[in-house]
Amino acid sequence: AGFVYHGAMNATTLDQLAANIKTWGDELGFSAVGIADVDLANAEEKLLHWLEQNYHGTMDYMARHGVKRARPAELVPGTLRVISVRHDYSVDEVRDSHEVLQDGERAFVARYALGRDYHKILRGKLKRLAEKIEAAIGDFQHRVFTDSAPVMEVELAVKAGLGWRGKHTLLLDRHGGSLFFLGEILTDLALPIDRPVGNHCGSCQACIDICPTRAIVAPYVLDARRCISYLTIEHKGHIAREF
Repeated sequence: AGFVYHGAMNATTLDQLAANIKTWGDELGFSAVGIADVDLANAEEKLLHWLEQNYHGTMDYMARHGVKRARPAELVPGTLRVISVRHDYSVDEVRDSHEVLQDGERAFVARYALGRDYHKILRGKLKRLAEKIEAAIGDFQHRVFTDSAPVMEVELAVKAGLGWRGKHTLLLDRHGGSLFFLGEILTDLALPIDRPVGNHCGSCQACIDICPTRAIVAPYVLDARRCISYLTIEHKGHIAREF
């Protein structure tokens, strides 16, 4: 509390607000909170090339939204910053994946789908984080997203310093792996931005080698048409025998 309306905030109060946002995010149960700007020009070029290769398969919405996905300020006019969050979904009481897979009589359910609907959980926590910001500075422009709009979540998380993009195209953290959800608050607050972390994949290509359908066609390039997640969620027709 105690901030003036954000239109009159200076660098010092913005720095303090950014620190408070991370503290509040930690209190709400996020495993990490970072702040990014909205320049995704490099990612936009890669997105367009990916679409040209038809790697999105039948996910027509990927092409329909086109470059808006890489331009947060077009999605929400006035956006200057993105508050990016990570939320772990790995829980101790869930059986080990390899243990479950050894039982051929049982179906395997993705680890992230064993709990409550993450969309509701993350959206609720992001809204509470926005309410804490509003309580401190008054009304401010913002919109909350969690896999609910054409937002390049991984690219923004990378810019916000929450991890690096692995060769499997997911966000990676040295301690949390990829076992987390991502969410965002797009805002007009001119908050200080965080620095990206280094890429620690090195020469490792374990994710490429272990992918059973060879969906990772090159480092950092995924052909969704070969991906089991795509085939079991997005693809509406029969699954090809080879997969």
